[in-house]
Amino acid sequence: MDYGSVTVGVAISDELLITAQGIETINRKQENKLRQTLARIEELIKEYKVDRIVLGYPKNMNNTIGERAIKSEEFKEMLERRTGLPVVLWDERLTTVAASQTLILGNVKREDRKAVVDKLAAILILQGYLDYLSNKAKFNLSEPV
Repeated sequence: MDYGSVTVGVAISDELLITAQGIETINRKQENKLRQTLARIEELIKEYKVDRIVLGYPKNMNNTIGERAIKSEEFKEMLERRTGLPVVLWDERLTTVAASQTLILGNVKREDRKAVVDKLAAILILQGYLDYLSNKAKFNLSEPV
C-alpha cells in the first residue's frame, strides 16, 4: 500500500509472490477520516485472501523519520489492530517520483496521472518487497535494516 494524505494506493501479488498488480486507489475526503478506508481494505483482504500487508514507509532521503513516516507508523498500528495481520513497513523513497516518471514516459495525460499514480506507487513498493523476498531466498539474505 501507498498511504497518502487523501489516498491509499493498493496492489496485490500473484500467488507465487513474483509480480505485483495494482488493484485500486482508495480516496477519502479528509486525511483523518479512515473508517471507510479501513473498511475497504478489510474487504480487499477477504476478497484476495491476504496474509500480510506491505505498507510504504516514506523515510527522508537522509534516512531520518519525518511526519509522513510517523503517520505511516500510526496507520500500520491501526491496520494490525483492525485486521490482525502483520504489516511490513517497506522503504518507499522515490516510488511516487518513479511512478510519475513512468506515467509521463507512457504519455499519460497530466489530468489522468493523478488517478493512477498512487496505485502505481503501490505496485513499485510491493514489487520491491517481492524482489527482496526472492533474493533473500536465493542468497540467504538477512532482514532489511
